[in-house]
Amino acid sequence: MYEPTGTARVLVADDNVVDRKILSAIVEKAGYEVIDAVDGNDAVEKFYALKPDLVLLDALMPGKDGFEVAREIKANSGDAFVPIMFLTSLTGASELARCVEAGGDDFLSKPYNRVILQAKLSALHRMRDMHNTVQAQRDEISKHHLQLLSDQEAAKAVFDKVALSRQLEASNIKHMLSPLALFNGDVLLAAQNPARNLYILLGDFTGHGLAAAIGAMPLADVFYSMTGKGFSLTDIIRECNRKLGAVLPGGYFCCATALFIDFAKGTVEYWNGGLPSAYLRRHSSEDLVQLSSNNLPLGILGADKFVDETQVLEVAPGDRLFMATDGVIEARDSHGEYFGADRLENIIGQADISSVFDAVKREVHRFMAEQDRDDDITMVEVTIVEPADLDEIDPLTVSDDDYGPQDWKFSYELGPKSLKEFNPLPLLQQVMMEAPYLRSKASEIYTVMAELYSNALEHGVLGLDSDQKKSAEGFAQYYAARAAALENVVGFVRFEISGLLVDEQVELRICCTDSGSGFDFETYIRRAQEAQDTGAKYHGRGVRLLNDLCQEVQYLEPGNQVRVLMEWNLKAGEEAS
Repeated sequence: MYEPTGTARVLVADDNVVDRKILSAIVEKAGYEVIDAVDGNDAVEKFYALKPDLVLLDALMPGKDGFEVAREIKANSGDAFVPIMFLTSLTGASELARCVEAGGDDFLSKPYNRVILQAKLSALHRMRDMHNTVQAQRDEISKHHLQLLSDQEAAKAVFDKVALSRQLEASNIKHMLSPLALFNGDVLLAAQNPARNLYILLGDFTGHGLAAAIGAMPLADVFYSMTGKGFSLTDIIRECNRKLGAVLPGGYFCCATALFIDFAKGTVEYWNGGLPSAYLRRHSSEDLVQLSSNNLPLGILGADKFVDETQVLEVAPGDRLFMATDGVIEARDSHGEYFGADRLENIIGQADISSVFDAVKREVHRFMAEQDRDDDITMVEVTIVEPADLDEIDPLTVSDDDYGPQDWKFSYELGPKSLKEFNPLPLLQQVMMEAPYLRSKASEIYTVMAELYSNALEHGVLGLDSDQKKSAEGFAQYYAARAAALENVVGFVRFEISGLLVDEQVELRICCTDSGSGFDFETYIRRAQEAQDTGAKYHGRGVRLLNDLCQEVQYLEPGNQVRVLMEWNLKAGEEAS
């Protein structure tokens, strides 16, 4: 027979003295402590005062009968389970049902059978112990659940600070992140490089919640670190793939689309690995260009097999770039039908170009109505604007108290293998930023360096003709020819850079020399000026950019060397005249 845990106290309430004494004797012999009550009122008072573990109630008593007492005990026991056994001479089904309805957990008919009574007491006590155990486990689970929620909220705050960027607040960017759980398996990263060109990475990790979101931490770390240093899009996605392959467990990966938008040159470079097609909606012709996936997701292939080849398209102010995770096309209505890629493409292609993002968002929500979602939903739209219309996000500051090296120079040369595989700009920028007084002009310096290097490599060493970029078709052919020429590149590009700080006046001189045969720079400069006067779309922008940012620009015979001078005053906060 079940042995009670500890000495349980049993309240015995019966107005019949003989019955009460007999019952009390049986209960005590079974190993319980007895609290006796002479009627219903006495039973209620002793219940509140002495807190018994079990209650035996005579159904019919003067004053409050057993039914009233039972209801009051159950109503005032809170979460505690106090088993009640009715003692009754009633035998009818309706009377016995009344015992149960009043809150009774069992009943025993008079006269009492000692064996049956002890068995029922043991069963009720066992039920009470089980209830207490379950309640304790529930409280423990609740405690751990609250701690888990607290930990998740803290982790979410850290995650948001790492993964989300103020760049997403820019006026030319619209975005929506709608996670299925507290943590988002989707990730949306945006940052400017030192030249204020925009990088965006939209990713969708395997699964949902914390397990999926955890991969966003190393991904964001690589993305923000490398964009801030000016690495190329191919460098960034290659490193993202390597990092995720190293840290993610087996079976986890990240479908992603990455963009690099050069607002000054009017280009967008993209890589898509496993996400639905992104779209470019042109403002002038309203043509819709698909940026489809041609690669496997990040974190699957090793470095030797990973394909980092990107595509380049020309863009113009007013164009819209739209990207979304598969949560959009896989959204379902009440009939289980998918939203689908065709529906998404039709909306993007037919909506007013100024409201593409809002149209997609509205139609997705209308389509799903009140249906539960199966996946995270994230989408983003970027409007191409003129460089002058870009928002200032997290501008760099400079401390006048720490100038670093004040007169310095260095030379850096890249040979054929480096020209083919290496982007020198992040390294050169990092070296120059060791002089704190240059940091307030980091954006302008990087832009000048990038223009000089691009011209030296593409036109000097590779011998490409910029006239080819006068049309959209030629534009694509130009970048295809560039990729092909890099496979067999010969020659060099050399930088000679010097800095000087005297009485708050800064001079930065950059000389870029390439191994090419040179070009008719006088004619080129004249044509660039003509293109500016006539509003030509592609030609001569590099020359104009250098003239805008530098105080002096010199092209030396035979045209394979360019020298520039940048000057400004730290205290005045503006370039010297």
